[in-house]
Amino acid sequence: MSLQTWLLYLLAATGLSLSPGPNGLLALTHGALYGPRRALYTVLGGALGFFVLIGLSMFGIGALIATSPLGLSALKWLGGAYLAWLGVQVWRAPPIGLDAGARAVPRSGASMFRQGALCAVTNPKGLLFFAAFLPQFVDPARSLALQFLVMAGTFVAIEIITEALIAGTAHRLSPWLQRVGRRFNQACGGLFVAIGVLLPLRA
Repeated sequence: MSLQTWLLYLLAATGLSLSPGPNGLLALTHGALYGPRRALYTVLGGALGFFVLIGLSMFGIGALIATSPLGLSALKWLGGAYLAWLGVQVWRAPPIGLDAGARAVPRSGASMFRQGALCAVTNPKGLLFFAAFLPQFVDPARSLALQFLVMAGTFVAIEIITEALIAGTAHRLSPWLQRVGRRFNQACGGLFVAIGVLLPLRA
């Protein structure tokens, strides 16, 4: 992966981490209910779940490259269309926020870690997203294993940082999201549409 491609991936992965999603909402909720330190269990569990999803997606991409190199180009265009469609859905999504009536129920760190991991790996849209997202940055001529480590490591690091920040500022962040969340969603949705339209043209 070239530096230019990695920088584009970094920007896109950051937009993904900041966009509304089940794990972000879970980090927001656990940060408010249990505090930022305990919410780190949730964040780390989610990071492990995303690492697994990226691995499964890269395994499928590797198999496609081995059997049909032209299939990767087709997957990029289909993935680009899906990303653009997802961007429209994020654009139209209502702002996320905390349930005002939520109450903290005692939870162990292992339970919170497990919930974070399951929230990531059981979301069917997650695997579909990575299957559409990652091929935009894969170079068939380079080591797929090395690209997996770079992509997975970059995304997991970004996800940990952003979700930890969300959990740490949960009480202040929720009212802000309810106030300006729709415009925030539109910005993230617009980024996804741009990724979906522009990145396949690079191939």
